[in-house]
Amino acid sequence: MTDVSSLSTAQTATAKKRKSSSLWKYLLVRLLLIIPTVWILVTMVFLLMRVTGDPISAALGDRLPADQLAARIEEAGYNRPLYEQYFEYLGGLLRGDFGTTISDNRPVLDVLMTYGPATFELAFYGLVVAFIVGIPLGRIAAYRRDKWQDAGLRTFAILAYAVPVFFAGLMLKLIFSVWLGWLPVAGRISTGSRRDLILIDNPTGIYLIDAIQTGESAVVLDVLSHAVLPALALGLLTAGVFLRLVRTNMIGTLGTEYITAARSRGVREHRLIATHAWRPALIPIITVIGMQIAMLLGGAVLTETTFEWQGLGYQLIEYIKARDFVAVQGIVALLAVIVAVSNFIVDVIAAFIDPRVRY
Repeated sequence: MTDVSSLSTAQTATAKKRKSSSLWKYLLVRLLLIIPTVWILVTMVFLLMRVTGDPISAALGDRLPADQLAARIEEAGYNRPLYEQYFEYLGGLLRGDFGTTISDNRPVLDVLMTYGPATFELAFYGLVVAFIVGIPLGRIAAYRRDKWQDAGLRTFAILAYAVPVFFAGLMLKLIFSVWLGWLPVAGRISTGSRRDLILIDNPTGIYLIDAIQTGESAVVLDVLSHAVLPALALGLLTAGVFLRLVRTNMIGTLGTEYITAARSRGVREHRLIATHAWRPALIPIITVIGMQIAMLLGGAVLTETTFEWQGLGYQLIEYIKARDFVAVQGIVALLAVIVAVSNFIVDVIAAFIDPRVRY
């Protein structure tokens, strides 16, 4: 008996060791994949920005005499072969140098540091809305499968995903700002509250955190009231995805053997939904959050423009109008890096939650 017990213990330890080794191998591969992913994205951005020629000509070609334009191009080094510009650009990125904007002669890194917090704050609000709306409604749709509630919620999910973000934003502004007058029509904060934020030490650029630092509840409420409509316009897009994912996976979970066994033991249906069925349905949501972050950042461009939310998306549109491709290139490159890193973090979380996620 002792030999059999020892053998069983050794086999269990070996299995755990293999499982742990598989996990860390998977995480290492995912980490290493960030490098080629970011490189491909950055290279594509660089080449696409050169399709119409050098950035100086694109931004200033119709505003400078030919001799001054040629001098600016030579000074910036855009008259050199494309491969030399490319390797210099990559070297600058490795040093944290994203270049200097053409339209306002400002370091792109300064632009990213100034306006980046606003975009990340808006994306966070949108993700919160997606969770609050998508997950509960997905549970209801699964529980009321093939009934009128399910049909209505599925229609809502399709509309939430299909309606353009800017159109949803305009409709929300029309209803809640113009007709009802409940919420601000645009901006991140009112003028009076902005003065309070200027007085705080070590501002983060994330207005909610800065408002909390002031200790004034009126400032916090002002920041949140400005965030409601942009967060809804952006978050409903992802909420539709979450709703359908939760519904589909909960329906599949409710048909499994352990749910049937729980029913046979007399477990109430409400408890089955609330405790046993919906948690496994969250795993697919975790695995797609990385892609949804990319969608949120993409949607933030239109949302910020619609609500005059002074973030990277808003600035990106302004730089595109000015044909400042150096600034556009830097902003898009940063967003590409954020998406790649976010996907890696989500893969790590999913690997620890779901043991089936392995190579």
